[in-house]
Amino acid sequence: MAHHPIKQALVTGGTRGIGEGIARALAQAGYQVTACGLTQDELDRFSPQDSVTTALLDVTNAASVDAVLKDFTSLDVLVNCAGIIQRAGKEFEIDGFRTTIEVNLNGTMRMCLAAQPLLAKAKGSIINTASMLSFFGSAYAPGYAASKGAVAQLTKSLAAAWATDGIRVNAIAPGWIATDLTQPLQDDAARTAAIMARTPLNRWGTPDDLGGVVTFLASDAARFITGTVLPVDGGYLTV
Repeated sequence: MAHHPIKQALVTGGTRGIGEGIARALAQAGYQVTACGLTQDELDRFSPQDSVTTALLDVTNAASVDAVLKDFTSLDVLVNCAGIIQRAGKEFEIDGFRTTIEVNLNGTMRMCLAAQPLLAKAKGSIINTASMLSFFGSAYAPGYAASKGAVAQLTKSLAAAWATDGIRVNAIAPGWIATDLTQPLQDDAARTAAIMARTPLNRWGTPDDLGGVVTFLASDAARFITGTVLPVDGGYLTV
């Protein structure tokens, strides 16, 4: 029998929250996973797991991106999960707005461009992280909403551009997921009640709820799916 090398996956923002759930799911599906985090502290808090290694990565820094990718001889799956949201009005200041765009949108594009040659060689796939705010506006986080709306359009654009290279490009649009990022909302009884009232499945999502979806989109079962933005939201978008 021919020996098939272990498939390689790279997950930005992969050492915490949604990204961590995705990294673990891909590892369970048989991938060798590199989970990237922004700080050494994030890497240190990530509990080690077989077939998951960690790497420092700043998606806003070209040298950092190149340093991570130079270690890959092949890459089958890129998951862009690194992202920020700035609260307390910071995104209504141009510097705060620019920073959020730089991480969420430009950082995603920077990773896609850097990984494209490897993904083309492997006929691989990209899964970006969109959001409910790819569809709605936000009165509190205009930079986040603008960046996630743009991620949805970038996903469709790269899907069209890179189909001839055999690269599929899709995105997940998570709903309300219980992570460190949403802990302040989970702790706010009124906000939680409002969110649950509009979520038909009537619970917070978990990072594990996204892991299976990403594994599917990366797999041969999704070989005819590209350019899609898939809500994983407990039905939030339907009402």
